[in-house]
Amino acid sequence: MSTTEVLIEKIIEGIQEKKGNEIVLADLTGIEDTICNYFIICQGNSPSHIQAITDSVSEFARIHAQAKPTAIDGLRNAQWVAMDYSDVIVHIFLPDARAFYDLEHLWADAQLTRLPNID
Repeated sequence: MSTTEVLIEKIIEGIQEKKGNEIVLADLTGIEDTICNYFIICQGNSPSHIQAITDSVSEFARIHAQAKPTAIDGLRNAQWVAMDYSDVIVHIFLPDARAFYDLEHLWADAQLTRLPNID
């Protein structure tokens, strides 16, 4: 398993640990001139839930994949948090912001994998 694959697995585990839902993995490797190779998109129910998901992703990636984000943006409002791991960018949305920005539709050429919610 490559380091990127391990990172993706641990990010998803971090999201699921805090009950983040509607997780989508967008594989951008077949698209030219993208800023990264993968997007991981998910949502939380409230700003505090988004903060908890962000903290969990940071912890899982650091402990299990020895990776730290180069940047985290959006924590002040916690409507949409972006975590940049170079090859992988994690987007954590409130449902309304996710519907508004509709990243899955914007990157329709990407290979999208929807993961089931864990209850």
